[in-house]
Amino acid sequence: MTFVATDRMDWLFQRCHKALVLQSVYRPVLIISCVLLVLTVSQYYRFWSTRSYVPGHHSVLLLNSPTEQAAKDIGRAIMERRLAASINILSRTSTMYYWKGEIQDASEILMLVKTKTSRIHQIIDYVRSIHPYANPEVLSFPAEDGSLAYMKWMDEAIPDD
Repeated sequence: MTFVATDRMDWLFQRCHKALVLQSVYRPVLIISCVLLVLTVSQYYRFWSTRSYVPGHHSVLLLNSPTEQAAKDIGRAIMERRLAASINILSRTSTMYYWKGEIQDASEILMLVKTKTSRIHQIIDYVRSIHPYANPEVLSFPAEDGSLAYMKWMDEAIPDD
């Protein structure tokens, strides 16, 4: 009987010893694996962010104006406030719209304002305060993709919020 008990004790000792050895090996391996995973993910983000564009960070706004001079004045005021990187003033366009229940025909100047999406509300508020129309057209469209060099230039041209 003591022989069986000794065999069981040896078996139990060997089993516990193996568990301790495995535990002492697995813990450092687990810690090293976690550290490597965190480093890999952080490097992946850094690599990815330098190679691509985050959609929606920049936007293009459409603004209308009754005359070319009004468009230039509005555009210059926006640029002086560093709310946009660039503004295109397009030649006279023909437009039709509903106003007070009737179809109206007019000619207008269209402006394309390239800016950071975070600046849109500042531009809208400013344009509404100086625009000759009671309800000026201000529509924004997020830039989903584009030239990375141009997007970087836009970031440099428009100060951070």
